[in-house]
Amino acid sequence: MLSDSQGRLQDRRPLSIIDIGSNSIRLVVYEGLARSPTMLFNEKMLAGLGRGIVSTGKLDPEAVTRSMEEFRRFRALSDQAGAEHMYVLATAAAREAINGPDFIHRAEDVLKTEIRVISGRQEAYYSALGVISGFHPANGIAGDLGGGSLELVDVSGEAIGDGITLPLGGLRLQDMAKNSLTQAQKIARDELARAKLLKGGQGRPFYAVGGTWRNLARLHMEMNNYPLGVMHHYEMSADSATNFLKQVAKAEIEKVKGIEGVSKNRRSLLPYGAIVLQEIMAAMQPSKIIVSALGVREGFLYSLLDEAEQKADPLISASEELARLRSRSVTHAHELVDWTAKSFAAFGIDETEDEARYRHAAALLADIGWRAHPEYRGRQSLNIIAHASFFGVDHPGRAFLALANAYRHDGIFNESIAPEIKALATPRYLERARVLAAMMRVVYLLTASMPGIMPRLKWEQRANGVLALVLPASLSDLYGERPAGRLAQLARITNRRLVLAVEGGPSVSVK
Repeated sequence: MLSDSQGRLQDRRPLSIIDIGSNSIRLVVYEGLARSPTMLFNEKMLAGLGRGIVSTGKLDPEAVTRSMEEFRRFRALSDQAGAEHMYVLATAAAREAINGPDFIHRAEDVLKTEIRVISGRQEAYYSALGVISGFHPANGIAGDLGGGSLELVDVSGEAIGDGITLPLGGLRLQDMAKNSLTQAQKIARDELARAKLLKGGQGRPFYAVGGTWRNLARLHMEMNNYPLGVMHHYEMSADSATNFLKQVAKAEIEKVKGIEGVSKNRRSLLPYGAIVLQEIMAAMQPSKIIVSALGVREGFLYSLLDEAEQKADPLISASEELARLRSRSVTHAHELVDWTAKSFAAFGIDETEDEARYRHAAALLADIGWRAHPEYRGRQSLNIIAHASFFGVDHPGRAFLALANAYRHDGIFNESIAPEIKALATPRYLERARVLAAMMRVVYLLTASMPGIMPRLKWEQRANGVLALVLPASLSDLYGERPAGRLAQLARITNRRLVLAVEGGPSVSVK
């Protein structure tokens, strides 16, 4: 079913995934299979299928009944959203319970599709792929904490190393420890002693995957008044995480700032998640904790992509999509990518790999706020970019993207722009954001936001260190005071002598 909305990418076909975990069951409908997947619809229920499984060996009967009712709803929602394919994944509780096969059979009848009961090894593999798909590149130990199990796996670039599945999911640990946090810590320490791969993670990041750890990270954000509420790639230093986890592991969770934002069903598992993370840190000695919003579901989707799609940059892919959906001309956006690359080279501005990627993305996003009132385009662009569902970018990089486009609209010398976002950027990123914005402010006055002009502009090095922006003679009518004024701003911020010139014609020195 094609969308009748221009706010959707028309070449995408929706698909859905149902993830049957030990604690929660979630339906996610995606816009389509893509390198940077976008959610159309997302709903979960905290069923608690794995509650009591240690003592009974069975799935919780009340949870089974509630789940069947929810499966009917999820099937109907998936159909309503136009999903052409439904994938259903079941993890620890369903594969280990005595009555797991009967539950799966009943669920398949309701959902009218096959359910993939994935092994612990497969769960670790898909979780690793989720982390690989969300970072550029990933290099550390990924840990996916569910209700029934913990999957640990070494990831380095696109390579997946050793992995292990341990019975340390929140519900299971709570059950095994008989609600004793002291006993839970002993169990976690003993189980993690089997995870020899953690020694290989010393000094590298630990990627935390799973709802319990995401909720812990959100509380850490609240406690530290962190200015950006984006979970993916949120980082905690080892020292900060250690002090925070001590408080949570003492069951003082109700005293933690922001706890009201966590559902009551989740709160009881937070101390167990904190204990497991404490013991991982003790065994691994990571450089930092990095939160991943991507896990098994996204890893499974990533596995369905062909090799070329897997190798695509997720940040550039997502930025390209926003440009297609919201800019006046996606061709103009691509021309801006090329023109800013040539401009940086002409000014002798060096770029790291990530800086080049971020400039590329910022250029693609430069015109997504054009429908807003002119006075609010900068603010709207900044908010969209700062909070967008982007992967493959850390928070300082996200701040760079947002600020470059805010300065592009609101002026490069506007010191009142988003101080909370500026606090996330490095000094180098702040400088680069202003320079890139200044270049954009020049060229947009010459192109009227339409393609065909930028490829015909060129920078020329002239005598006495002067750098000229040269228009071909056929575009001489675009020459004027306003672009010259914007070029003067660029000259000021780069401390360069610049001129605006027409080929074979006049030039105006702007510094």
